[in-house]
Amino acid sequence: MPAKLKRIVSIANQKGGVGKTTTAVNMAAAISRRGHKVLIVDLDPQGNASTGLGVSPENREFTAYDILVDGIDITKAIVETDVKNLSIITSNVDLSSADAELMNDKGRLLRLRSSLNEIKGFDYIFIDCPPSLNLLTINAFAASDSVLVPLQSEFYALEGLSQLILTVREVREALGTELFIDGVVLTMFDRRVKLAQQVEIDVRENLKNLVYKTIIPRTVRLSEAPSYGETILEYDASGRGAEAYLALGAEFLKRDKVKQK
Repeated sequence: MPAKLKRIVSIANQKGGVGKTTTAVNMAAAISRRGHKVLIVDLDPQGNASTGLGVSPENREFTAYDILVDGIDITKAIVETDVKNLSIITSNVDLSSADAELMNDKGRLLRLRSSLNEIKGFDYIFIDCPPSLNLLTINAFAASDSVLVPLQSEFYALEGLSQLILTVREVREALGTELFIDGVVLTMFDRRVKLAQQVEIDVRENLKNLVYKTIIPRTVRLSEAPSYGETILEYDASGRGAEAYLALGAEFLKRDKVKQK
């Protein structure tokens, strides 16, 4: 059964190129397949989640920028995608100026939270954060119940994670929320590479149960899908990438069910 109260999850890593947007889009699609109403908030000025779900720039009449800077009714910015039960609030390059434009706004850290509180009818909201710990990411954290961290299987995998964890703690304490790290997902994993295997061992030893059992493989199909405006579940339904994200969605829901008890 869908969750009774909407859960808001930031998908974040200040390091770029770790599979953050790929995880946001495909995990959301996997969860929507199970009958849950899901919303993605594209908070990255690059707008890759919007493009990856087939929303062309000309169909982005209202975006996350209009919500944060102009304070428009958030429901006007929700766009239904071609994926059943999955909607998105899009983004574009205008969002890159939000930091400067909100500099003198005393309530700038809570703009997104205030708007998302007005939304009804969704079980899960996933926020695709920009690859930096800026005002946009802080807005996302302030609005979220938890943070999910995609971690690329490479030598510097854990670099920067401590700063992300510290930021989560600071937001929680400053705003009096219960924000927590939902978990860490190993992405872009190539089991043939010995270094990747060692990274997995190190990450699991350091982070224990925070690390999801599901591992996202490095595949050409996963990198191709966004250019066709499709999730991996549509683009390569029987491939390893689709299989992995379906498993990740199931594992996320299982963990969430335990947390709600």
